[in-house]
Amino acid sequence: MHTDYNVPLAPLTTLGVGGPAARVIEATTEGEVVEIVSDVSAHGEPLLVLGGGSNLLVPDEGWPGTVLRVAIVGVVVTRQDGRVRLKVGAGEEWDRVVERCADEGWAGLEALSGIPGMVGATPIQNVGAYGQEVSHTLARVRTWDRQAGEFRTFTADQCGFGYRDSIFKQSRAPQQATGRFVVLETWFQFRLASLSEPVRYGQLAARLGVELGARVPAREVRQAVLELRASKGMVLDAADHDTWSAGSFFTNPILDAAITDQLPAQAPRFAQPDGRVKTSAAWLIDHSGFNKGYPGEGAARLSSKHVLALTNQGGASAAEVVALARQVRAGVHDRFGIWLVPEPVLVGLEL
Repeated sequence: MHTDYNVPLAPLTTLGVGGPAARVIEATTEGEVVEIVSDVSAHGEPLLVLGGGSNLLVPDEGWPGTVLRVAIVGVVVTRQDGRVRLKVGAGEEWDRVVERCADEGWAGLEALSGIPGMVGATPIQNVGAYGQEVSHTLARVRTWDRQAGEFRTFTADQCGFGYRDSIFKQSRAPQQATGRFVVLETWFQFRLASLSEPVRYGQLAARLGVELGARVPAREVRQAVLELRASKGMVLDAADHDTWSAGSFFTNPILDAAITDQLPAQAPRFAQPDGRVKTSAAWLIDHSGFNKGYPGEGAARLSSKHVLALTNQGGASAAEVVALARQVRAGVHDRFGIWLVPEPVLVGLEL
């Protein structure tokens, strides 16, 4: 266990904004996590669990309580009946796990390449991209239940997975930095395969030169995804301010049919299993007058590569990022009557 005080949080996030934390503690074992969380709870101190900082917006005032960095690492591999099961510590870097799976021929995560952050964050957000989601391969999640004061393990069907959603995310009240459950480790299950899972995303299929539903070597899928993400500024690069972001700042709206019918005919539509329709947040933003690079000056701007990313072009404050997000969100509502929902955790901030 390691503790530091008055720690700047901006360097610990991919957006690069935010003030200091009163205390940052790194825990490398489950016992240390329990000790820290219990102590914080006993003293009524606010808690923020921080992984890779890739899905987080911290206020300029900083965080008055404890920041817990769960640094539990380790990957355990078991093989049985043509399948592979991976037990992964919450503090493992996500993309390294994805890379290993693609190299080993463990199909199911290859389209999730290049996503920054730690493994422990992925089930909370049900991370997804290019037709794959963490829920497709996740077997179970081991957590510390802050409310009950006990360890609790969830099987995949108990996680309440939805689009960028889970029971872990739902346990976090509005304006609360950390929810009820602290993720300690995750289990994934894959089939042994020389080829990827079926390619489900049109842009990825086009990049690979295959039809939707085709299977190709997982490493080829990974490379194509990394190239697509880089073209959109979604692969971290310290020299490229377009990558200084929290990734996609808004989720794609899932709408009732009545609302969808009011959208222009050219608006993207993706049917959902419950009868609703998903549309593209990026399309709504672009067609509400917010182009790439908007507003063209200032430290907080839309990415010059992708309108869904709000970026820090150097020296931006959290207040400036929030002001831009509010402007974009209000503009989309004025144009289409749809309120976009932010994807990052907004610590003590409101849109």
